[in-house]
Amino acid sequence: MTWFPHTTVAAVVERDGRFLMVEERDQRGAIVFNQPAGHLEEHETLLQAIAREVREETAWGFLASTLIGVYQWQVPPDGATYQRFCFAGACHDHRPDQPLDEGILAARWMSRAELAGRSAQLRSPMVLACIDDYLAGHRYPLDLLKQA
Repeated sequence: MTWFPHTTVAAVVERDGRFLMVEERDQRGAIVFNQPAGHLEEHETLLQAIAREVREETAWGFLASTLIGVYQWQVPPDGATYQRFCFAGACHDHRPDQPLDEGILAARWMSRAELAGRSAQLRSPMVLACIDDYLAGHRYPLDLLKQA
């Protein structure tokens, strides 16, 4: 079998000290919290992927302004490896009547403290890592990303 990492994108959106999160059911049926995030699809740029994922999971339009970081995580003990490109940006154009992706229960605005208090319900350790890097001021220009 050929090994490959799963390329994913995630968005950190802050409003009044709260972050846009999704409450969703994972593959085991457990309720977890994550940033709006998902997989890069064929023929899609990273910026197209994050705009699409935020819209599908939260009904918000999203415009990325910076890259927070690139993260790697392997599901323990020997599961899939994920590479996450996490973007900061702003939301616009909310469509509250839009159905959300399958498995998404709700979009929620949550503080970092609320998320830390639900650490057992975070989809991965990357969730708080992205927020903490955002809060620490990690910002990289989008022109760091090149598409050939």
